[in-house]
Amino acid sequence: MTRDTLFLLRPGFDDPAYPGQRFYCWHCALLEGVLASFPDLAENLDVERVEWPRPRHPVIAAVGEANQSLPLLVLGHGETSERQSGIFNGQAFINDKDQILAALSERHGFPNPHP
Repeated sequence: MTRDTLFLLRPGFDDPAYPGQRFYCWHCALLEGVLASFPDLAENLDVERVEWPRPRHPVIAAVGEANQSLPLLVLGHGETSERQSGIFNGQAFINDKDQILAALSERHGFPNPHP
């Protein structure tokens, strides 16, 4: 069985639409915080941090060009979830931060976010 892979944007990126400013994706930063808070559980995932500019080749290889928005959880080969957003070449993925958080709780034992 292959492991789930969480794709996150590497923080501290530039956006040409906003010259002279640096950014982070707050959805990705939220997930980084969860991973850092529970490092023993995070070891059960593969985490790939990719650069902000598109094309995001590692993401395209996993789920296709149309699904480059991050964060993104790609389920292990052959795995499915009621939370999945879609399937690309037989590979299920989740691209909603709240659904990713729920999947991390269900699939990997992370505590649930407080309501």
